[in-house]
Amino acid sequence: MAHTFFTSESVTAGHPDKVCDQIADAVLDAILEQDPNGRVACEVACTTGLVLVMGEITTESYVDIPSIARRVIQDIGYKDGASGFDGKTCAVLTAIDGQSPDIAMGVDRLGAGDQGMMFGFACDETPEYMPLTISLAHKLTKRLTQVREQGLLDYLRPDGKSQVTVEFDEQGLPVRVDAVVISSQHTAETDMEQLRNDIIEQVIVPVIPAYLLDGSTKYYINPTGRFVTGGPEGDSGVTGRKIIADTYGGYARHGGGAFSGKDPTKVDRSAAYAARWAAKNLVAAGLARKAEIELAYAIGVEEPLSVFVEGFGTSKYTNAQLAQVVKSVFDFRPAAIIKDLDLRKPIYRQVAAGGHFGRDGADIPWERLNRTLELKSAAKQL
Repeated sequence: MAHTFFTSESVTAGHPDKVCDQIADAVLDAILEQDPNGRVACEVACTTGLVLVMGEITTESYVDIPSIARRVIQDIGYKDGASGFDGKTCAVLTAIDGQSPDIAMGVDRLGAGDQGMMFGFACDETPEYMPLTISLAHKLTKRLTQVREQGLLDYLRPDGKSQVTVEFDEQGLPVRVDAVVISSQHTAETDMEQLRNDIIEQVIVPVIPAYLLDGSTKYYINPTGRFVTGGPEGDSGVTGRKIIADTYGGYARHGGGAFSGKDPTKVDRSAAYAARWAAKNLVAAGLARKAEIELAYAIGVEEPLSVFVEGFGTSKYTNAQLAQVVKSVFDFRPAAIIKDLDLRKPIYRQVAAGGHFGRDGADIPWERLNRTLELKSAAKQL
């Protein structure tokens, strides 16, 4: 077998799609703070000088959606016209209806809010049980934001992206980083040679371990040579358009449903979180080195239609045995997921940029390793 290469991408909080995700989740958090049982399906679109907040919301609370949107935009760094977008002066339009009674009927019966399939994944490539490619990509965009906000590279602007290509050996183990791509918005007068040198020294080197870099590693810093027009001025943004960066960077499958702006009765979000929780605990318990879990639902039905576990040949147990163990420890009914992970709290904006999984230093319920002993005990019964 030859060596293989895999690539994942991340974007900063200032990317127009992520601006929309953060506004949507900030609206959700504001409602859950007052009304934990609120039903929220909030979506956002943005373009030059304009934000549109739309969707279906049923709640007993009142939140000032335009003020929330403006606060988020300014928090991200769009505080004046210098970056092409200004949270103080942009137009904010709202188009909100109540939840469809047809959907509400299924949720009221404690069933799933929609049909669909959701995937969760974990592997032992990193301490956070995430694929190395997306883990490094997220850390690069996080660092890109830090050097801007801390004034280390004060000519940078909020919009940016990273991409990391990792080389894997014949056993599928990561051995080196083959290529790093970083594109960052900057001021018009920025010198490109300085930007490239600064990004390598201040962003890439502090993030990627030295043993993964070598003389053949390729660096592509602002490959077009200029990135002045960015954010919503440079490209329109829409909620839910970065679902691969939100999850596993393409390394694992995705059911297609987005997360941001959806309350936990939506299994697109809650079941994907539960599947990640189960997969992470399964790998942490030593029952597989790599695990992917698929859950499938029908609208209005409590029990998942199927629970499938793929161990990729990294476990001494069969996939059917792994599924049996997982089902004996985890309750994947929507109401049980919400209860076990305490999902009615306003915890969502914090994951709306930088990935929903493998977060460092954040108390995220679906990242907790609190079922490993139960999984080990269940496996011994096989």
